[in-house]
Parts: sequence; structure tokens; C-alpha cells
Amino acid sequence: MALDIVIPPSAEPLGLEEAKAWLRVDGSGEDALLMALVAASRAAVEAACGRLLLTQGWRLRLDAWPEHGPLRLPVSPVTAVTGVTVVTAGGPVDVDPGCWVLATSRDPPRLVFLRPPPLPDPPAGGIAITGTAGLAGAPSALPEAVRQAVRLTLAALWENRGDAALPWAVPSAALALLLPFRRIRL
Repeated sequence: MALDIVIPPSAEPLGLEEAKAWLRVDGSGEDALLMALVAASRAAVEAACGRLLLTQGWRLRLDAWPEHGPLRLPVSPVTAVTGVTVVTAGGPVDVDPGCWVLATSRDPPRLVFLRPPPLPDPPAGGIAITGTAGLAGAPSALPEAVRQAVRLTLAALWENRGDAALPWAVPSAALALLLPFRRIRL
């Protein structure tokens, strides 16, 4: 299984001016570094809570279908599955969207097939599923607790940029803010 982000978010949770104000940074000499740290903070928060923050396009590549039951999707929250393609001996086949249903009532979200999909041939990487996922479409629509977790993570990365190894990228205060949004695996 391989998951790729094929369309990154159109914006980051914090804009340049907001990040500079939070860190009390003047001037523009470190703007590129600052925005790289904002992106790294978003990625760290996404990893900590197990959810994509802003709408992103993704592609999941599989060698085979699960033996039993629906396909559990490794991203959350999924807003849409836009395509299912299977490479067969005759070439790529787009699976009719009427053959599957996206089930988002549970976490992780699942792709439930109403009819058996075609089998890949050759099996190595022969299945591609594409879609979109994210808590919000715009930074302003993110819950404030999530944006604050990104701010706290940004501050930790800014203060420790190469001076010392951090035992974790996301500070404990940010992790506490993310508790209501974390994916729980049993």
C-alpha cells in the first residue's frame, strides 16, 4: 500500500503575516524558512492527530483488494472518492462509481463495493484509488484548537531550528488541544 498526496492544500493553516505576528518576527529575511516551518508544523499536527487538516487530493495504490469486507482508507476525513482504476491484462479499467459506496460513518472511512471489482493483472500496484480529504477547505474554517496546535508547533520548531534535537515535534500543549480530533485505533 502506498499513499501519495497528489494535490497539496491550496493554503497553509497560518499565513505568513499571522505566523510572523505569532512569533514576533519583523522583516522579510526569513519568510521562506518561516513558511517551510508552517508547512512542517501542519504535517506534524496531521501526523499527531491522524487527519489531514486542509482539503488535499490523495492517491492510494494497492497490490490487491482486501480478502474480506470493505477497503479501509488510510486518510481521514475523506470528503470524496473521485476514482477507482484497476490495471488489468487489457489495460487500465475505471471502475463504475455505481459499483462502490464511500462509507464515512466510521473512522477509518471505508470503500464498500456493491459488486466485486476487477482483479489487477499484474497485481503489483495495479489498483489506484483517488480522492480528497481534509477537515476544512480553508484555513479560516479549521477549528481554532487545531490552528492553535499548529501555532504552538510552529513556535517549537522556530525556537529549536537546528540548535537541539527535539524529542517530539508537536509540544504537549498542542497534543492536548488535538485530543478531540485524534483518530483512535482499537
